[in-house]
Amino acid sequence: MTRVIHTGDTHIGYAQYHSPVRRQDFLDAFDAVIDDAIDGDVDAVVHAGDLFHDRRPELADLMGTISILRRLDDAGIPFLAVVGNHESTRGGQWLDLFERLGLATRLGSEPTVVGDTAFYGLDHVPVSRRDDLDYAFAAHDAEYAALVAHGLFEPFGYADWDTEEVLAESTVDFDAMLLGDNHTPDVAEVADTWVTYPGSTERASASEREGRGYNLVTFDADAAGGDDRVEIRRRALDTRPFVFVEVELREGEGAPRVREKVRQHGLDDAVVLVSVTGEGDPVTPAAIEEFATEEGALIARVTDRREVETDAEVDVSFADPEDAVRERVDEMALSEAARDVDEAVRAETLPDSNVRETVKGRVEERIDDLDAFAGGEPDSDDEGDADTAESDEADVGDHGGETAEETPGTDGQVSMEDYL
Repeated sequence: MTRVIHTGDTHIGYAQYHSPVRRQDFLDAFDAVIDDAIDGDVDAVVHAGDLFHDRRPELADLMGTISILRRLDDAGIPFLAVVGNHESTRGGQWLDLFERLGLATRLGSEPTVVGDTAFYGLDHVPVSRRDDLDYAFAAHDAEYAALVAHGLFEPFGYADWDTEEVLAESTVDFDAMLLGDNHTPDVAEVADTWVTYPGSTERASASEREGRGYNLVTFDADAAGGDDRVEIRRRALDTRPFVFVEVELREGEGAPRVREKVRQHGLDDAVVLVSVTGEGDPVTPAAIEEFATEEGALIARVTDRREVETDAEVDVSFADPEDAVRERVDEMALSEAARDVDEAVRAETLPDSNVRETVKGRVEERIDDLDAFAGGEPDSDDEGDADTAESDEADVGDHGGETAEETPGTDGQVSMEDYL
């Protein structure tokens, strides 16, 4: 029997709502998963990608992650992982660094056997490059086989990957596919193979209303009745509360009614998201947000979803102007080089006076890399990416607002060794 924790989409380093407290929340959620792994004495922790929110994580996030992985290593529990779309870089991967430190195993086409189960990996692959995949995996002699992959697979929402095709073309018969990318937990059986998402470990958008958690997966050759089986159980995480307040204002109602509705909820240290609809009076979002924080909320965001009478009908969100920019960029099929330039232009840590030279340098670094200038696929990080217009906080994108200073002579990023 092999028991593993299946997690993913931890997005360490995501300063949601530009909040350092929320940034720490994402690291704390990963820490809680590892605590459960050690307490439960599982055979391995399997991470299905997007360990980090950004391909250039801050030093504090890197060191925090290493510290957590060292605790897991000290407990004798291996950390098996693949690379997601958020953390993927053109050069080396942070996961490779952790592997060199002896803290992780990057899964691939060769089997990594834990107990009686062989684990394989498939990193995130853009849709435009999937036709080149041959799904050739080396043979194994274990009782079970599991494929760990990062992408949006059928039959789940917003899928762009044919699960049956992957299973049919693979040279190994998989008993389970342990997936990441979709932040909504789910499980299904496809072609006699269990396919499952654990969901994200923290709420990365306002669309992720259900509680967060991970999967406990058991591969058991000695199940009752003698039948082989794969058992998938959902485990909850105690994460920061989100309070969703829906207010429909009737004619003559306004801010007092909104405050009344907000006051009906427990707000202590919570992220409070207020959505206003109806025919009532105008509401000043900043005043409601200030009221909620005075009542104990950590963060408050108000979105007035009512139509504004102008030449065109618009849906106005006051939560975060950066969300609208991120949403639009994620919808565009930008090349890797274009995304790099976009990141430089919008980076909060880069002084305006340095933008021109930074952009010029990044373009020059990539000028000989034709693939970097080829159009990419629009991002679809998880189910929320399809409805970010309905969220107060857009789903996490491929580019964060904060980047580290770059070191000349590298691939437009600080080398992994320099970070440490």
